Amino acid sequence: MDTQEITIRVIQEAATIYQSASQQDRRKLDLLLSLRLSETAEPSRTIDAIMRDAGQEAQLSGLTEDVLKEILDGR
Repeated sequence: MDTQEITIRVIQEAATIYQSASQQDRRKLDLLLSLRLSETAEPSRTIDAIMRDAGQEAQLSGLTEDVLKEILDGR
């Protein structure tokens, strides 16, 4: 997958979580955000469909619900 670095503004809590995450978890979060942003280009899709697909893609990449919870809990 071809990637490009961008800068975005997020709430402080999100920045802290991302900055304290491992490199592996950061790559997973990058993928999840990339998927979400890409899906906004398809306005005919419902938010439920977008979230379902993003969740499936994240799981295929190893971002399980448990891993995401650990990241969000700051572990």
